[in-house]
Amino acid sequence: MTTMRRRMMRTGNAIGLWIHRRFKGRLDSGGSATVLMLTSPGRRTGLPRSVMVRYLDHDGGYLVWGTGSGATTEPDWFRNLRRSDRSVVEIGTSSTPVTPEVLVGAERDRVWREVVLAAAPGVAKYEAKAGRIIPVAVLRPAPLTPPG
Repeated sequence: MTTMRRRMMRTGNAIGLWIHRRFKGRLDSGGSATVLMLTSPGRRTGLPRSVMVRYLDHDGGYLVWGTGSGATTEPDWFRNLRRSDRSVVEIGTSSTPVTPEVLVGAERDRVWREVVLAAAPGVAKYEAKAGRIIPVAVLRPAPLTPPG
């Protein structure tokens, strides 16, 4: 990915995060697109990293996919998600701890085809542009841990 493209994506995400926080999520989703704020620890720093991503309700959780707008490499937020055993999803003003599960093999392919592309057929152009398999994950509400 070029430096300019990466800078534009970071700026776009910063604007999306500002809008989410400023308007308490009221402007996040519109039409058929639903968007959530995902916060995961950075894979190198461990510091919380937030990003606005499109999602679908799926199987009691939230389905997300890492197109990176058709970039040839996986988005940083998805790489962070792969390394995380806990993340936080914020939809509107509601915050939910989640456990990410990256889908692989036949299950990933089925969910990509039957769920993601069925609900958002326009996403297929990013896979074609990227020339890679787009990663898919389900973010399931994390069980509450009893006080220790």
